[in-house]
Amino acid sequence: MSSQAPLICPGHSRPVAGIEFTDETEDGVFLLSACHDKTAMLRSGETGDWIGTFEGHKGAVWGAALNVGATRAVTCSADFSAKVWDAITGDELLELKHKHIVRAADWSHDSATLVTGGKEAKLRIFDLNQPDSAPNILLGHGEGKAIKVVRWMPEVTTFLSAGEDKTVRLWDVRTNAQVRQLDFDGSVNSVEISRDKRTMTVAAGNEVSFWDTNSYECIKRFELPIINANGYGVNSATLHPDRKAFVAAGGNFWVYVHDYETGKELQCNKGHHGPVYGVRFTPNGHTYASGGDDGTIRIWNFSDNGDEGSEAAAAPEIS
Repeated sequence: MSSQAPLICPGHSRPVAGIEFTDETEDGVFLLSACHDKTAMLRSGETGDWIGTFEGHKGAVWGAALNVGATRAVTCSADFSAKVWDAITGDELLELKHKHIVRAADWSHDSATLVTGGKEAKLRIFDLNQPDSAPNILLGHGEGKAIKVVRWMPEVTTFLSAGEDKTVRLWDVRTNAQVRQLDFDGSVNSVEISRDKRTMTVAAGNEVSFWDTNSYECIKRFELPIINANGYGVNSATLHPDRKAFVAAGGNFWVYVHDYETGKELQCNKGHHGPVYGVRFTPNGHTYASGGDDGTIRIWNFSDNGDEGSEAAAAPEIS
């Protein structure tokens, strides 16, 4: 495959720390981005068109997540807080104070519970039905090792956390106890749960690995080639919904498409002017997005036959 020209979504003024697409909702698919410019932005997942901006944090926004149905959003910030928002009106609903930088958060399936993690290396479980009550605090990650990822799992009582201590940890909210630990050779920078909930895609160190979410057995793993003296540095990876390919990106500014079965590199997309911190496929797998240090989000066409097509090649900037 040759490199293609993406749709470019400007708007952010600092590095984009992460991006996420929702599942299909009654109102379509949405794209949420977290940025160090102290904001998170909501866009149409189909076109990239800007819908709204969540403004109110006093520090960089490291992570953001929408609940099922995309009616509520949570943002995580360097101002030692997570904020809950009405995703339809943009109104701030709740501020959840922490004692250090908050890096990640995720919603339970019923939107009644939030889990957060960050530089403090502690997990906080908030009951949103009792917002004034103190959160449950869980320990286990290495002291001083930031938690970069939290994700609710298909089992409604289980969530995962991952980060700089090179582990993915599974927790049961019924007992507030760790039930499993997966170890890696590098910092765990990204964990994605597939649309069908069967596969977990992990970017850690210089590897991308795939795990069965029922047995937590490793399905396959690929060490991506070292591009420079500092290594590839995989910041994020995403699996095509039909497992046709996976996309990975990291510290060398490029976005790679790989064959899922063999790990063979199929395409290298250039265009970002800095490290890439997030890549995600849309639910239908027709496109994937990347966001990074240059403050832009880029939406790339995915093609089974390797031809990017005239539509992508002639793509204009969108806002």
